[in-house]
This record gives sequence, C-alpha cells and structure tokens, in this order.
Amino acid sequence: MTKKSNSEIAYQKLKDQILENELAAGYQATEEDVARQLGMSRTPTHEALVRLQSEGLVEIRPRHGMRVLPVSIDDMREIYEILTSLESLAAGEIARKGLPEADLQALSDAVSDMDTALQADDLVAWAAADKRFHGLLVSCHGNTRVQTLVNNFMDQSHRCRMLTLKLRPRPDKSNADHAAVLDAIRRGDAEAARKIHHQHREKSAALLIELLETLGLKQL
Repeated sequence: MTKKSNSEIAYQKLKDQILENELAAGYQATEEDVARQLGMSRTPTHEALVRLQSEGLVEIRPRHGMRVLPVSIDDMREIYEILTSLESLAAGEIARKGLPEADLQALSDAVSDMDTALQADDLVAWAAADKRFHGLLVSCHGNTRVQTLVNNFMDQSHRCRMLTLKLRPRPDKSNADHAAVLDAIRRGDAEAARKIHHQHREKSAALLIELLETLGLKQL
C-alpha cells in the first residue's frame, strides 16, 4: 500500500472539515493557523490549500491566508445545470455501450441502500447512497475529465445539500427515479436513461433552489 504524503493527508483532512461544515462558509485563517490546527508544517498545508482552491472550496488571499468559500443560490443553479448535463450524458452513454455485471451490481446496490436508508428514516445514509449512485454513473462512463468536473461540483454543493437535507420532502420519488434510470441502463435504452436522469436532476434542483429562496438563505 502506498503511503499518503503529508500534503495528501492535509488535503483530505481540510476537505472533510469543509464538506461536513466543521469549517463553515466564510471561515478565515492564516496558513500558519491552519498548519497548527492540522499539526503539520506550512509546506503540505499550502499545497493542500492550493488544491482545494482549484476545486472551488477555498480562496487563498495573499497576506490574509485562506477563506472557505460560500455557495450562493446562483452558484447552486449553475452547479445543477452542469451536473444535470454531464450526468445525463453519462447515463445515456453507458446505457448505449452496456456495462459489465459488476458495475450494474454496484449501481443496484446503491439503489437498494437508498431504499433501506429511507425505510429506516436515515437521511444521512440515504444521501451517502445517493451520492454514490451519481458518482458511479460518471465513473462507469470512463471519461476522467467529466468525472473530475462532476466530483468537484458535487463537493461544492455537498454542504448545501446536507444542511437542507431534513428540510426537504422525503425523497421517495428520487428513489423511484434512480431505479428507473438503472432499469433503462440494463435494457440498453440510452434515450430513456438520459431523459429520466435529466428530469430527475432538474426536479431536484428546482426543489432545492425553491427551498433556499423560501428560507431566505442567499448563501451557505
């Protein structure tokens, strides 16, 4: 097993803290303070922050350190437009090309885990399985550039999705949509897979943005 570098460890720790809102939007600190909090030197800390900046999670400001970037309603609207387009393209393409049984099983397991989580009223587990399903769509597609883009935008939207998770309606329809996308992929129906997924993402985006506007949450 390859040993992780200090830079990679610092990156993962900071990213986890940002995604789980332990470092909330707007949080500011000098690189020295961040390094101290991580128990690491400045070099791996700086390298981690540069990487997180490239992913749109933080901003590095000369002489001022770093700031965790907030996500606005307009940001979420743009993010979902991109996710809707790229993931729907991936769903259609993998339906057209076909998938090995192992990949189909992985998608099926994610759908089953979503159902199990809802039956247990465990929305955090549901969200994890939901994220896994969408991640699998693009990883199975095989285009690494698309996968990188989707992963970055999913990370940027993660905090907003989790903070509003229990405020949204119970996602039974979302589970049905995922099952329908998987069924279309199994049948090799590219147009159905693309269309069902596209409509699913559009509905999810509209619901989330309407909720943010209703609550007056201009940014998170």
